[in-house]
Amino acid sequence: DVLDPETLMQCPYNKHHRIRACRFPYHVVKCRKSYPEVAKELATCPFNARHLVPRADLSDHITKCIDKGFIEQDIANQSSGFQREQVNAVSTWQAPPCNEDWET
Repeated sequence: DVLDPETLMQCPYNKHHRIRACRFPYHVVKCRKSYPEVAKELATCPFNARHLVPRADLSDHITKCIDKGFIEQDIANQSSGFQREQVNAVSTWQAPPCNEDWET
């Protein structure tokens, strides 16, 4: 299960490192500093920062990334929700009755 925080993930910097999913972001930051030469060769997926792939494979990964669909769906939902808000944005505000007479 991808969402299980106890799932073991392989470190992109050292294949012998197996990290629980809940600790993965912290581990990646630490390992990036420990393996700067490997870090130069990897690129981060724009759809999921946990996806670190070789720079040469990034465009292929982007076309196949499973998280791409989630992002596109979120964008579509936000834009359709924005359009609905625009349609329903008729103001119902009315000024309160005023008992003051400024002429007197």
